[in-house]
Amino acid sequence: MVDLRRSLVINFISSSGTTLLQFIVSIMLARILTPREIGVYSMTVVFINFAHVFRDFGVSAYIQREKDLTTDKLRSAIGVLYFSSWLIASILLYASSSIGLWFNEPAIIPVMRVLAIGFFFIPFGAVTHALLARNFEAKKEAFPNAVGTIFFCISCIVLAKTGFGSMSLAYANLINIITCSLAYIPMRPKGLPWIPSFKHWRSVAHFGAGSLLSSCASTLHGAIPDIVLGKIGSARQVGLLSRANSTVTIFSYIAGSTVSYGAVSYMAQMYHRGESLVPTLSRATVLLTGVGWSALALSAVLGGDIVLALYGPTWLECVPAILPLSIAGSISMLFHFAPIAVTSIGRPYLSAMPTIISTVARILFCIVMYDGTLNRFAWALCLATLITAPVISIQQARYFGYSSAAMLRDMIPSMIVALGTALAAWVLSTLLPVHLASLARLLIMALPLAAVWYVLLRITRHILVGEIDRLVAPIKAKLPFIGPNV
Repeated sequence: MVDLRRSLVINFISSSGTTLLQFIVSIMLARILTPREIGVYSMTVVFINFAHVFRDFGVSAYIQREKDLTTDKLRSAIGVLYFSSWLIASILLYASSSIGLWFNEPAIIPVMRVLAIGFFFIPFGAVTHALLARNFEAKKEAFPNAVGTIFFCISCIVLAKTGFGSMSLAYANLINIITCSLAYIPMRPKGLPWIPSFKHWRSVAHFGAGSLLSSCASTLHGAIPDIVLGKIGSARQVGLLSRANSTVTIFSYIAGSTVSYGAVSYMAQMYHRGESLVPTLSRATVLLTGVGWSALALSAVLGGDIVLALYGPTWLECVPAILPLSIAGSISMLFHFAPIAVTSIGRPYLSAMPTIISTVARILFCIVMYDGTLNRFAWALCLATLITAPVISIQQARYFGYSSAAMLRDMIPSMIVALGTALAAWVLSTLLPVHLASLARLLIMALPLAAVWYVLLRITRHILVGEIDRLVAPIKAKLPFIGPNV
């Protein structure tokens, strides 16, 4: 736990810096690129993300979870990863024209081809990344992450300003992959083989097949909105939906990989020791919702001000979609660690069932409910998420002994904190003059809302208070004018 906690702090610092840079870039790009250009990239990334599932083939999760990871098994994992990555890259290059034709959007073709080239380079750093995560070596992971992010951000802005449009994001992504792969070379653990093998490919493939089912279902689930809206709507609406999602997921964006960092390895170790995962599941979810639900509630209440302040009036049409997406996000956050838990016990395929149900529901609801507006489309996504919750609850009760009633009891403090913070935001928003600039309104509300959130944490005795005190303790110790009892 000490190693994991230290790695979480390091990972958060690293990912926060990365997130800050990427967030600034996304704001700048929103004022340089049009909704259509961002929509074209979003539609293309849907297929790229889906391809990543097959590219990885569960190898990263296998390396992090495998109890007895020998050199031969590592070489086999490398062999499977190289084969799957290069095969998928070739398929994407070949299929790019057909996908562009299906959407009747030729701009997709060159974007997809550039993104496909990145698949040839990803394996060179992927295994090292998985091993570092297995050993909770977040400090070593920070360097490649920082290098790739810096090159990505610079490339994005320079290329976008020089008129590359959607291609600026594609080229920046490729540059990021190449620089990360190069930066991972000095981070390679001692004894990590260079030469791939297929001696133990069956054990890797067996785990990968189970992982592939759930990962494939999850990725398809995330891809459906852009695919369906891109087909029955337009690239412009896809761009607006992407921006509404960005507003709703600001917390997830800031938290980055820290939320799930090392979770598979940590839970797998607990499972191998015969320990119950319920306390870890409960604590992790309460901590996540303690911050995440309040962030989602604020996004729902202050969505208009956030969009205007960050992205400008061009994107105001996305605001009606923020409320339903926030509700859907709060439901998904409640079960964030469920797929990780079933993967850690060697049953990754279990998470595929609820995801498949939600995916089918998304397709049906989106097609039936869509009336040409983004608002109705977003409510369709929300309803699809809602009907999946009971399925995941049943799985958690059956395989971990974590009942729905117990989970809901655990989440009461987070719920009170989120509702109280949202109410305070609504009151402050109503009291502030409408003519004030959106950024000014948000800045004025920031400190009072943070104070309300913290006071509510104290009142509800939320376990997040202990984590905050633990983080603040070293700072207090270094400040002589703060007493030990403060």
